[in-house]
Amino acid sequence: MKAMKLTGIRQMEMMEIPEPVISGPKDVKIKMSVVGVCGSDIHYYTNGRIGSQVVRYPFAVGHEGAGIVVETGVGVSHVKKGDKIAIEPAMPCWKCDQCLSGRYHTCRNLKYLGCPGQAEGCLTEYIVMPEESCFSLHGHLNTDHGTISEPLSIGIYSVKKAGNIKNTSVGILGFGPIGMSVMLAAKAEGAGSFLVTDKINERLSIATKEGAEFIKNPLTTDVVDFAKSKFPLGLDIVFECCGQQEAVDQAVEILKPGGKLIVVGIPEFDRWSLSADNTRRKEITMQFIRRQVDCVRLSLDMMESGKINTGRMITHRFPFSRTKEAFDLVAGYTDGVMKAIIDF
Repeated sequence: MKAMKLTGIRQMEMMEIPEPVISGPKDVKIKMSVVGVCGSDIHYYTNGRIGSQVVRYPFAVGHEGAGIVVETGVGVSHVKKGDKIAIEPAMPCWKCDQCLSGRYHTCRNLKYLGCPGQAEGCLTEYIVMPEESCFSLHGHLNTDHGTISEPLSIGIYSVKKAGNIKNTSVGILGFGPIGMSVMLAAKAEGAGSFLVTDKINERLSIATKEGAEFIKNPLTTDVVDFAKSKFPLGLDIVFECCGQQEAVDQAVEILKPGGKLIVVGIPEFDRWSLSADNTRRKEITMQFIRRQVDCVRLSLDMMESGKINTGRMITHRFPFSRTKEAFDLVAGYTDGVMKAIIDF
């Protein structure tokens, strides 16, 4: 089968590799239909690493995927051949202390699609996944929805970790696919008002269409001054969704005393810096987000019911053969890209 693999910094190549086979009773073989390009994929593409996770070439990234079941192991009962499915990229052991406590996203023995040292990604024509990672697409949901369920589930989980968000004032710093997912989830849960920032004006236009009252580009506006003029008492909750130190600094400044800072973005650097004075005096609560727990089916149900509409998220499509063009587009933040996806 064909696989698109990273071969160096900003380099990738289509390769012929053996097609995977069913090896266990709970295995599901999937023909890939769609793969989304995620910011973490781009980190591996441009830097070859995220923190301690370092790519050994050649390596296939990709973890936002959906496809068609072509074969199942003898013990599979929840999906069948021909089913359209969303793929949960996490493959926990289900036996360690973290899994047994319900924290399978921090499994001690986790294997995750497209994560160096754990599992090759889904930028391949076929993959084999455990049944637990396969979620049927019901009703009007198609494989685009299946792919979007991965970032959307992170947004939903992030909002859950923020606590009761109804009628609160919410800041979202960085309005890429994760920031948009956070806003869609927060809006669905009744958040009161939104301040959204991003350096791409086309993304801010999408935020406005989704109902954000206040939008600003930090390249042209002092975000802190603007936020304080609109929310003089401070924001209740701020989601940092771009992995930038300046965004964390802004969040601390614009939060109210007792406010919550939810750090969702993945930085390219190794250490965050915080104002000891402001964070202490304001008694800010800080919550880091690691992917998601139990939110894939919820994300699919919310899309199926219409409670969440992700119709504005996918802005660009590329055939599998042009995957590198998609990665270069997303890495360069060009052409107003929100979400680029790969069609097989």
